Amino acid sequence: MNTTLLALEQLLCSNAITAGITNTAGASHQEDVPIDGADCDSRLAMRDHLFICKGAAFKAAYLTDALAKGCCAYLCDKSRADELAKVAPGVPALVVADDALRQAMARASAEAWGHPDRDVKIVGITGTKGKSTCAYMLRAILDAGHDAAQAAILGSIDTFDGVERFESVNTTPEAPDLWRHIANVRSSGLPYLVMEVSSQALKYDRVVGLDLDVGCFLNIGRDHISPAEHPDFEDYFSSKLRIFDQTRVAAVNLDMDRADETLARARACKRLLAFSAKGPTTQGTPDIWARNVRPTGAGIHFVAHTPSWEEELFLSMPGLFNVENALGAIAACEALGVEQGQVREGLAHTRVPGRMELLTTSSPKITGIVDYAHNKLSYQRFFSSLSKEFPDCEIIAVFGAPGGKAFERRQELPQEASRWADYLIFTEEDPAHEPVGEICAQMARSTPKGQPHEVILERPRAIERAVELGLAAKRDAIVCLLAKGDETRQHEGDAFVPCETDTTLFYRAVSRQLGQAEP
Repeated sequence: MNTTLLALEQLLCSNAITAGITNTAGASHQEDVPIDGADCDSRLAMRDHLFICKGAAFKAAYLTDALAKGCCAYLCDKSRADELAKVAPGVPALVVADDALRQAMARASAEAWGHPDRDVKIVGITGTKGKSTCAYMLRAILDAGHDAAQAAILGSIDTFDGVERFESVNTTPEAPDLWRHIANVRSSGLPYLVMEVSSQALKYDRVVGLDLDVGCFLNIGRDHISPAEHPDFEDYFSSKLRIFDQTRVAAVNLDMDRADETLARARACKRLLAFSAKGPTTQGTPDIWARNVRPTGAGIHFVAHTPSWEEELFLSMPGLFNVENALGAIAACEALGVEQGQVREGLAHTRVPGRMELLTTSSPKITGIVDYAHNKLSYQRFFSSLSKEFPDCEIIAVFGAPGGKAFERRQELPQEASRWADYLIFTEEDPAHEPVGEICAQMARSTPKGQPHEVILERPRAIERAVELGLAAKRDAIVCLLAKGDETRQHEGDAFVPCETDTTLFYRAVSRQLGQAEP
């Protein structure tokens, strides 16, 4: 048993969340109930768990289903209390104010799962660009030299907690799911958890109560600004900064915009490690820095300096901007006391699915690059690096913009890509409830005059067309497949529909057009 319902009530009240336990008749419920976990998805509900009733789309039938699976109590807000009492006779309910449900859910979940974060070293990574890449680099380092996995990972690519492994839906899970994963990490005996921490998770209290051994802030740029996400940039930035409210050791990129404000907030942590890919400057010497950065096509060589050691390292993926991500991982290792040899080996063998993946072909005419770049900052870094590492190549870019959010991308991405690419193809990218044609039309209208481009709604056909253009180009061509990375699902309407990865589609298109057997 991890806790009891009365203990949860006392916990919430001690955190200034007014809560009360009632039975279905609305009277005070004094009988205590043991609680061994918490769920907010009835499909995952288990015996002796607290079920949390949340969300605009919540239906009373979800509670009925959870109780049938053995949940012994539930948490809800006052606006739902009367309705749910009618469908759950005799079941104790923990009722909180309407505006306190999210924080109550986070704190109750942590306690219900027995605060497993106290037995696991946890690194949280935030930023506009590079969270997944930095997380995978750190995971590769922590696993290096071991026969079995040492690090769990939660992020936008996949979820692995020692028990469960699947392609992720949210960058940072809702609180009950987050704490279930941390409990799985503990029960599996994994000593580390590396997790991406999104602005939405910080703003909406998904990670309240979670203690981070290291909190890494990579960068900040305009993104996720919409009625469904953040009303403006300042709300987005301030949400990100909240990571330092629950961090022991802060790692901050000195090369980022708004670095001074970020550092000021990070100094509240017990320790601060600053890193920079630019090395020592007139403004001071960072704790971790890089020098002599040299791209080699398949990767990058650079000399890393830390308070503990200095060595030339090889990073097994292209993208000059990835040196910053590597330094973020190295800073986390410095805080965790990870050995130098593990850092060397891990970075030399890092692979990040769908991030700066080179797709070589039998034809020297054409190469593909799959990357998750999907906002202005990531486009700036992606294309700027591409122009240095693959000079004199024709650049053909295939991308879209998501439906229902981040509307500024429809103007910013065509404008930024036009600075670098020779040809743009606009296509589908998780349209949700919006017509793909309208999203692409908005992008086409934002494309600078004179920039060659076209709209092809179906992503497989768009990639086929890009390969056709690349093979016909007068110069060697780089086909850039952006935003979807290694994803195998497309968000259409309310569903996530299976789809083939950009890598699969690219190689199939090349094989067809070269008359080769399809892979």
